[in-house]
Amino acid sequence: MKKTLLTVLMGSSVIFLTACGSGDGNSVFNGLNNGIPVNNIQNPVVSTPTPYTETNMTSVAGQSVVMTYKMLGVNGQEVQATSLVITPKTAPPAKGWPIVVWAHGTTGVADQCAPSRSKLKVEIEGMITQLLSAGYVVVAPDYEGLGEPSGNEFHPFLNLKSEAYSITDAVVAARNYLGVKVSNQWMAVGHSQGGHAALGAAQYASRANLDYKGTVVVAPASNLKTIFITGQQLVANLPAKDQVSTLASLNTYVALITAGLQGQTSPPTYAQVFETNAATIAPQAETICSEPLGLDFGNKMGAAATTTNSLSGYLTQSDFMQIPAISTFLNATSQPLSLKVTTPVKIYQGGSDTTVPANATADLVTDATKLGTSNIVLEYNLAWDHTTAYTANIPKIIADVKSLMPIQ
Repeated sequence: MKKTLLTVLMGSSVIFLTACGSGDGNSVFNGLNNGIPVNNIQNPVVSTPTPYTETNMTSVAGQSVVMTYKMLGVNGQEVQATSLVITPKTAPPAKGWPIVVWAHGTTGVADQCAPSRSKLKVEIEGMITQLLSAGYVVVAPDYEGLGEPSGNEFHPFLNLKSEAYSITDAVVAARNYLGVKVSNQWMAVGHSQGGHAALGAAQYASRANLDYKGTVVVAPASNLKTIFITGQQLVANLPAKDQVSTLASLNTYVALITAGLQGQTSPPTYAQVFETNAATIAPQAETICSEPLGLDFGNKMGAAATTTNSLSGYLTQSDFMQIPAISTFLNATSQPLSLKVTTPVKIYQGGSDTTVPANATADLVTDATKLGTSNIVLEYNLAWDHTTAYTANIPKIIADVKSLMPIQ
């Protein structure tokens, strides 16, 4: 079945997966029966939000602030997190501004990597500008442990529930902060890790106890075990120097996962996960961002490939996916759409994506439909890579938002 779906993907640009009785797109997934607690945090906004000045949004935003808020953390305790909250310049409509959550892609797990501490990328700024101009509030969480005030918490990288609660609780806090200016309607948009997070928001939307309208994602991370195995197999028979780019990227993500598990029960050690030389590079994931970490892996692996024609010592341990904490993470806590979602889901996926390959997304859709999530639209283009699947589709994403959640 999975091979069949992938074959269909390769020959078609848009796949509609709908079924009668799947819901009208206006309902909120009732997570109460699945043990999802409704957010009842008192005084969710911590102190007065501070101006966000890394990107000048004054020409399009009524206000642009960094909000510190309370959320339910991965270990079941209330923690603090941060989020951008950006409002339109125009007056709110009769029912208030709807909220669009922007869930960001991978930046790292260290506090310095929080997007609220950095300038927005040009394409993201452009998308947010269009959303503001259309009359939407944009809430952009950093995620749990990423940029939080104490500096003592770990970001549980790609932990689905943590990302989802980072989103739902940011929306609840933003509504508390903005009051009657915002409506009870919201939806989530995300790319890569953010696509993963946005799917988590769809799955756990009932926590916000609001009117969740749908999800739009680009190349969402999923089926991580498939991604790792596929990547390793693709380069297995190549010369060492030609393996570096792919394996350095995989090492970077495994290092971020390992770093993100350090704040949880029985975390794996870097020596358990990586061979000797890689195990000395990987712990930097706790202190530097993903881009310089990937460059360090790439440079050192490239040097080894040049001098010895081997990457021995710079790889993951052959059995690292069997380590209990890693196995649980890969097979359970990281996988999106593991519960039925009744609200609409739109996915953009490229066939030239080597970060989140098309087969991983095909498997995601197949498995989700088996669980009853049927209101999915999957748009595929062979030419899109991990970046262009997002940048080429910003106008469509804006149109999707307007269609799923029109201003009232």
